[in-house]
Amino acid sequence: MKTIYETKGTCSKAIELDVDDATGIINSVQFIGGCAGNTTGISQLVRGMKAEDVISKLEGVRCGVKPTSCPDQLAHALRQALAK
Repeated sequence: MKTIYETKGTCSKAIELDVDDATGIINSVQFIGGCAGNTTGISQLVRGMKAEDVISKLEGVRCGVKPTSCPDQLAHALRQALAK
């Protein structure tokens, strides 16, 4: 399932993702905005992983003093995608 998640509290503005409905495997992730090197790296690392595994690793990661981060927002986006 392809979906777009509007991020909150980060430099990135949105996350486009594609998660296989049957397996929960992440096919692709693309951040819109944010630190290009970091968000590209995250996108490549999570491709092929189970969404639940990524959520457990990235949820709660903070960026400096911010209460969230791009990885944390990806975890939120994946939770939302799995709930649909």
